[in-house]
Amino acid sequence: MARRRKRKSRRRQEGRRILEHIAQFSIESGEDKPVTAARKFIQAEGILPPALLLVKRNEHTTDRYFWAEKGLFGAQYVEENHFLFPSLRTLESPEQESLAIRK
Repeated sequence: MARRRKRKSRRRQEGRRILEHIAQFSIESGEDKPVTAARKFIQAEGILPPALLLVKRNEHTTDRYFWAEKGLFGAQYVEENHFLFPSLRTLESPEQESLAIRK
């Protein structure tokens, strides 16, 4: 049986491109749950938002979190809704702004 191609959301792709330009930190969760490990790391290191945290759960799984002014969010949610985060608006490409002005 042929596999169907997965449809790629343009909004999510744009969000992924924006997240590529912010600071990334890779950590291991150890005994803690991934979100707890991410919160402890942010507290210990004094990381300022915006930042992307890659938390390795085990050898196969890595959870991604976005540290924003208002808290810790799943990176997939942020990719899909990047326009809701003021700290990411400054990172949007100037090309998009010029396209929006032309329309």
